Amino acid sequence: MAERNTPWKGGELISLLVAASTTIEAGKMVSVNSGGYAIPAADTASTIVVGVAQESVVNSGANGAASVVVRRLKAFKFANGTTAVTQAGVGGNVVVQDAQTVTTAAAATNDIVAGKCLAVESDGVWVWIA
Repeated sequence: MAERNTPWKGGELISLLVAASTTIEAGKMVSVNSGGYAIPAADTASTIVVGVAQESVVNSGANGAASVVVRRLKAFKFANGTTAVTQAGVGGNVVVQDAQTVTTAAAATNDIVAGKCLAVESDGVWVWIA
């Protein structure tokens, strides 16, 4: 058996290819669609939240014609949704209402997990996105 020099990189900042005809705004949650392309997070089936956009990007071309830098492995504060996350939600998953708002699973159609609720404050919800 031989040793292996395995390549590695940090996972806090990642670059993702953006879906065709898509605008992603800085400071908002980003998901990937079923094809693996970045889109604004939404309560949309078959999507996965991956982090928060560090820049605004407009892809007016085909899939992958632009890329966006996304930050993850941090806690981010988002707006509390129409069915508010309460103190009882701390430690559990919260779901996406839109790219800047989280809510409870009862208020969402597709239950797209934004991350773990770390705290609820009067002006928002702290969410750990891994």
